[in-house]
Amino acid sequence: MYVEIGCRVLLGLVLLAAAVGKVSGRAAYREFTRSVRDMGFRPAGPLAAAVITAEFTAVVLLAVSPLAGFLVSAALLLVFTTAIVMNLRRGGGTCRCFGRTAAPLGWHHVWRNVFLVGCAIVGMLAPTGPVRPGETVLAVAGALVAGLLVVMLDDLRYLFGTANRA
Repeated sequence: MYVEIGCRVLLGLVLLAAAVGKVSGRAAYREFTRSVRDMGFRPAGPLAAAVITAEFTAVVLLAVSPLAGFLVSAALLLVFTTAIVMNLRRGGGTCRCFGRTAAPLGWHHVWRNVFLVGCAIVGMLAPTGPVRPGETVLAVAGALVAGLLVVMLDDLRYLFGTANRA
C-alpha cells in the first residue's frame, strides 16, 4: 500500500518536474526541442510536443488510474533510456530532461531511468489496500525527498564535483 503510494508520488513528481521544466517558457521549450533535434530525432518539434504530452499524461494517470500510470511511466522511461544509450554510443549530447539545465548525457542518466523504471514496476506489483494517515504521510514525504534528489541529480553531481565543469 505505502510502497505503491510512494512510487506514484515519486514518479509523478519526477515526470511533472520534467514536463513543467520543458514548458516553463519559450526559451525552455525551444532548447528542449533543439536538444531533441541534436540527439538526431526528427521531426523534432512534434516529437518534443509528444514527449511533454506523454509526461503530463503519465502524471494524470498516476493520480487517477495507478496501473495505467505505472505502465505509461515505465514505457516512457524505457524510450528515454533507449534514446540516451543510442546517443551515448554516438558520442553524447545534452540532457534537457528537466528543461532548465543542459548537462552532458552520461551513464548516470541511464541508471537514473533504470531506477525509475524499477519504481514503476515495483509500484505495479505492490499490494494496495486501506491506509492510515500517518504512514501515508511518511510514504509521501520519503517519495518527495527521493523525487527531489532524482530531479536535482545533475546539479548534485556538479555540486559535489562528479560532473565535468567546463
